Amino acid sequence: MTEQELQRHMETVSLQFFQKPFLHQATFNTRLRTTGGRYLLQSHDIEMNPRYLESFGLDYFIGIMKHELCHYHLHIAGKGYQHRDADFRALLAKVDAPRFCQAIPTEQKMHRYTCLACNTAFLRKRRFDVKKYRCGRCNGRLKYVQEEIVQVSR
Repeated sequence: MTEQELQRHMETVSLQFFQKPFLHQATFNTRLRTTGGRYLLQSHDIEMNPRYLESFGLDYFIGIMKHELCHYHLHIAGKGYQHRDADFRALLAKVDAPRFCQAIPTEQKMHRYTCLACNTAFLRKRRFDVKKYRCGRCNGRLKYVQEEIVQVSR
């Protein structure tokens, strides 16, 4: 999706669910890490995280658009636009927008170890020397098994 298509989607969603036009700029911001979008109070622009579109699809992304448009329209109307405000929560419920985003799953390299005595298996981010450490459950010797790629949610 290009930024022009994002702008058109934002304007369409605004008219369809809020019956009000979106008169400002909608852009992608690849630097956003833990949030799906951001409403900018000074400029009234909306920044969207393109990784949510890639990870969850257009339907979920439109839900994030509705969430940011709730901030936008309430702030312009002079009503409570923050997450804790009753006006904001009521408008979220009215347009069926999510209050929070899901975490994007990421992959991380992990190291698997097992205890030779009790067969307890565990993962660690950092590799360590098995001669220096023992099992925390039974004080048995440890064995390095392998390096794995694990799905992690942030």
